[in-house]
Amino acid sequence: MARYTGPVCRLCRREGMKLFLKGARCYSEKCAIEKRNFPPGQHGKARKPKIVGYGLQLREKQKAKRYYGVPEIQFRNLFEKAARQKGVTGENLLAMLERRLDNIVFKIGFGTSRAMSRQLVRHGHIAVNGNKVDIPSYIVRPNDVVEIREKSKQNSAIQAALDATAHLPAPNWIEVDRQNLKARLLANPKREDLVQIKLEEQLIVELYSK
Repeated sequence: MARYTGPVCRLCRREGMKLFLKGARCYSEKCAIEKRNFPPGQHGKARKPKIVGYGLQLREKQKAKRYYGVPEIQFRNLFEKAARQKGVTGENLLAMLERRLDNIVFKIGFGTSRAMSRQLVRHGHIAVNGNKVDIPSYIVRPNDVVEIREKSKQNSAIQAALDATAHLPAPNWIEVDRQNLKARLLANPKREDLVQIKLEEQLIVELYSK
C-alpha cells in the first residue's frame, strides 16, 4: 500500500486525538483537534458509531500506523519479528517502532515531524556510528550514535528544526548532544517510556493473532 500523502490533520481527526504529525502546529491553537474534534467528511459531526470488538482492534492498529508513519506491510513484518522475540509481543512491537531511525531523528529534535525526519534520512543527512544510513526503517540499537553528517550541519531546514524543538525534552533513554548534533541510544526503551499518545498495543496483538 502506498504512503498516505493527503492532509495529515484529517488522520488526527479520524482517530479523535493528536497524532503529532505536523510539527509545531500540533502544539498551537491552529491544531485541527483544537478547532474541529470530530471525524472528517460531510457527516462527521453526526457520525457517532459505537465501536466494539474488531473495530476497536482495527482503530488501534490504524492509530499506531499513522502515528509512526509506517505502511501496512512494514507494520505487519515488525509485528511478526516482535512475536518471535522474548517478552511481551505488544511491548516488543512498540520498542521496535520507537527505535526506527526516522523516529529517533524526530525524538532528538533534528526534525519537527516524523515526515520531515524520514526525509532527512532518505536524503542522506544522517549517519549511524559514522556511516551514512538512508533507510528510515533502520532499527537503532543501544550504544549506537546517531548524528547529522558533517556536510549537512549547516542545512537551513535542520537548523530551523533545532530552533523549533529546543524547548522539547529528549527521552530519558537517549543521550542528546545538541551542540555537536549527535545522540546516543542508552538502552532499549521501556513501556513507560514509549509513545506520546494513548495506545493499547494488546488490541493490535489480538487483531494480528486471529
